[in-house]
Amino acid sequence: MKMIGAIAGDIIGSRFERNNYKKKDFNLFVKWCSFTDDSVMSLAVCHALLHSRPDFSDLKEQAVHSMQLIGQNYPDCGYGGNFYDWLFEICPQPYNSFGNGAAMRVSGCGYAGRSLEEVKRLSKAVTEVSHNHPEGLKGAEATATAVYLARTGCGKEEIRDYILSNYYQIDFTLDQIRRTYRFDVSCQGSVPQAMEAFFEAEDFESAVKNAISIGGDSDTIAAITGGIAGAYYGVPEIIREKAVSYLDDRLRAILEEFEEKFQARRS
Repeated sequence: MKMIGAIAGDIIGSRFERNNYKKKDFNLFVKWCSFTDDSVMSLAVCHALLHSRPDFSDLKEQAVHSMQLIGQNYPDCGYGGNFYDWLFEICPQPYNSFGNGAAMRVSGCGYAGRSLEEVKRLSKAVTEVSHNHPEGLKGAEATATAVYLARTGCGKEEIRDYILSNYYQIDFTLDQIRRTYRFDVSCQGSVPQAMEAFFEAEDFESAVKNAISIGGDSDTIAAITGGIAGAYYGVPEIIREKAVSYLDDRLRAILEEFEEKFQARRS
């Protein structure tokens, strides 16, 4: 159960973001797959968690530093316009966003947190620096919470009940929405769908394929789903190795350091 799940989901989904494919009969990796802003920001959050104080009391400030430090090296990886501006500002301020960028980057919080309450605190710290709209904060917290519950041994129905009781009423199946679902970069329009892709899955691969099969913002939905599914099922070594091969040395080093320090264990 390692952090690579979100990265793999992003890379697999990258070629479908602007070219949706609403089926599941596709190869996971092809030569034109790539990491996008989802992977870069997920690993920037990991960098922040690695370099914060042991009690994470400075995580908010460290998150800004790490996202700018790492993110500015990849100016063309697919950031939204407002976040791109934030990334290069001297004194960046939150801009009331509820975009799904809040949710795609927080899976590391679900691994680093030592309790559900701490996971929620970490999620808030790394999210409110840019995405401080209530829906942005909710989408991030729901995702980090699902990752934590998954990697600490909760069953899928237990995770689903917690999400439905505290965050979203997911009253649809993927088959019901696949024909009409459209590109939506809001948390409220993509996080519940990513959650359902996990709930309907049988393993990591089927979770990511579920996420991509509904269309929309495919790389981000697959990153969110992949983060949760990776924590729950683990990521097959062949998928892990292939995903890692798309990362450059800088990003790979962050991933490996994070996984070494915050080795996920079921309780």
